Amino acid sequence: MTGPRQRVPAPVIKKRLPSGLGAMLQPNATGDGEARLTPKFWLMVALTGVATGLFGDLMMWILFTVQHLAFGVTGRGGGFEEAVTRAEGWRRVLPLLVAGVVGGIGWYLLRRFTPGRKSEVDDVLWTGEGRLSFRRSLGTSTLSEIVIGLGASLGRESAPKLMGAVSGSLIAEWTGLSAAQRRLLVACGGGAGLACVYNVPLGGALFTAEVLLGAVNLPVILPALACSGIATVVAWLYLPSGVTYPDVPAYRFSLRLLVWAVLLGPVVGFAAAGYIRLIGWVSHHRARGAWSLVAPLVAFAVLGALSLALPQLLGNGKPIAHDAFLGQGTLLLLACLAVLKPLVTALCLGSGASGGLFTPVLSTGAALGGCLGLLWSLLWPGSPLGAYAMIGAAAMIGAGMQAPLAALALVLELTHSGFGLMVPMIIATVIATAVTRWLDGYSIYTARLTAPVNVQV
Repeated sequence: MTGPRQRVPAPVIKKRLPSGLGAMLQPNATGDGEARLTPKFWLMVALTGVATGLFGDLMMWILFTVQHLAFGVTGRGGGFEEAVTRAEGWRRVLPLLVAGVVGGIGWYLLRRFTPGRKSEVDDVLWTGEGRLSFRRSLGTSTLSEIVIGLGASLGRESAPKLMGAVSGSLIAEWTGLSAAQRRLLVACGGGAGLACVYNVPLGGALFTAEVLLGAVNLPVILPALACSGIATVVAWLYLPSGVTYPDVPAYRFSLRLLVWAVLLGPVVGFAAAGYIRLIGWVSHHRARGAWSLVAPLVAFAVLGALSLALPQLLGNGKPIAHDAFLGQGTLLLLACLAVLKPLVTALCLGSGASGGLFTPVLSTGAALGGCLGLLWSLLWPGSPLGAYAMIGAAAMIGAGMQAPLAALALVLELTHSGFGLMVPMIIATVIATAVTRWLDGYSIYTARLTAPVNVQV
């Protein structure tokens, strides 16, 4: 048997306990590895958190300003569904046509004049050295929030995630951090960007560890938590500090929900695998060249036409999820949204638009869970629609991101509810994630990579 491993850097207290065993025997309390957690690095974590919070505010200010100009939305983050529903047909379609023109021209020029520059967080972390282009990242993020504010069916978290990551990249470059420290700082900034705009610091930290770095240990989770926490507090300068999905009831556990979760898991797993494949296909066949000038206009026009009957399809999908969590919606409506939301999101991505997938996937899971829950209630009545929607949302996010811990934490933080549903949520999420992993192995992030990774499965 080999002797105990020693931690690097060594702890301040040199004398070991009488057992003589080292602290490294606890698997998560390992040494820092290549990314040394030096005092200088911790200072950079704090600076990245501050920069990420400020960029998060900037991105959301752009989004909310555009929503106000386009649809008359008032407030910060609320009232979008009501404003869109009240708007006449042409008031829904016209902003999307503007988004098609602005986005088509903007992304065409950006890609033409910044060739080879990196602006994809997952790409630079998994296939590169963690270096991002500030100019291309800022342009991509700004255009993304503008078109989402005008109604595009994409997630708003992509821009703050990207700007948080590019903050970490630039700070690491300016201060001469090592390549491993830069990679860790970029990942912390990316997770903090998600955390600060949704007020989910724990979920953002777990996203950093579980998705971006794939390692839930102290040398990763400590800076991830610190960066997400700092960014969230800084973002409160502009963004509200309350819950993202308010007034969700505290649903109670029941045996019928437990049995239903076991049955739901495989269904969501298969659905998520199909969703991921769809995202991967449109990402690799998206509009390029001159066609990318007009493709967003065509895609957004189709979305505008569909919004005449289903205004819930506009935007990132937050109203779909919130209504489902509150127990609102009919069987037909939820079924239509569960099918159409992924399709219009894929349509927007295929046109060449940039945006996130977190909320579109979450809303799809909520609609699917609510729809299947209503059908289950015909056989075994008694549980509210909102409980089924929350379980479906957690399972779809876990399977789609291939990150069950982050998914569960995010649903709890987004709603400040769901603790009574923890066991069925865990069961459905575990089964769904395992089924998706068994079927294909991709996630909504790996499916979008533009270059092959070193190891193929």
